[in-house]
Amino acid sequence: MDPKETSRTRVGLLGQLPRRVDVYEVGPRDGLQNELRTLPTRDKARLINALVAAGEKRIEVTSFVSPKWIPQLADAEELLKQVGRRPGVVFSALVPNLKGLERAQAAGLEEAAVFISASEAHSKKNINKTIAEALAGAKEVTAAARKAGMRVRGYLSTVWGCPYEGHVPVERVVDICRQLVDAGIYQLSLGDTIGVGTPRQTEEILTALLQHMPVDTLALHLHDTRGTALANALVGLSAGVTTFDASIGGLGGCPYAPGAAGNLASEDAVFMLHGMGVDTGIDLDKLVEAGEIAQELIGRKLAGKYLQAALGERDKKASRRAQT
Repeated sequence: MDPKETSRTRVGLLGQLPRRVDVYEVGPRDGLQNELRTLPTRDKARLINALVAAGEKRIEVTSFVSPKWIPQLADAEELLKQVGRRPGVVFSALVPNLKGLERAQAAGLEEAAVFISASEAHSKKNINKTIAEALAGAKEVTAAARKAGMRVRGYLSTVWGCPYEGHVPVERVVDICRQLVDAGIYQLSLGDTIGVGTPRQTEEILTALLQHMPVDTLALHLHDTRGTALANALVGLSAGVTTFDASIGGLGGCPYAPGAAGNLASEDAVFMLHGMGVDTGIDLDKLVEAGEIAQELIGRKLAGKYLQAALGERDKKASRRAQT
């Protein structure tokens, strides 16, 4: 076979990829809420400032859930005061109910996020509500937020599988997503909460959803428990998805999903996207600096593979310089 022909065939396998992708940073909220250690507000602000300096434009910074449920994020208002507003940067927060929405509005947020599970068992464990009750609450918050001029994003967890129920029917996922879109949510973040998804399953889920809604309403929130987050992201990219949730250094997990590892690492996602010619607007070197700060604040090595490779290479170079 002609090598040129082989090259053309290989290039065609991925189809037409988007020219630009948004990396939606969830480390300051989804990541830090799962750490046993509660960081001082100034340290959280330092991390967020580093993420902004790296070029991140969409960052979920905290949650307005009751402090008794997530004490790690009890400083939501003070944190937002410290980070302030940044031109071109959208800060968002998880908002569980109308009381949380009032706090978010008072703090000056432009975007709120609501949370639903596609699994009844996970929903009960996580927020002590049935799916129907959670949907009603999300619709209530969405209506009030939109009336106040805020955009609302929706998280749908356990789409690929549940730690308690196992398989989650795609039909249920489609029904919940349709209801959320009809309620006025501008983007749905589909969560592989326990990291069980495989590329073929991701293709099946997206194929089912895209029969009912445009691709720009969908984002992927992938956990890397079994090492398939990037593979699933690639399927989403090939389907036209242009928003991927990621967490600095791979911070994250789920307290109500036993064994769930952290999110797709922001640096891993950006490295892959840039290597494929897809723009993110993010400076990868500065993102590594943010990852190093995250490690310092958390007090342990993080799971992000690119982060560890970059830091390891830097240390080797420093060692060689010291020996000369």
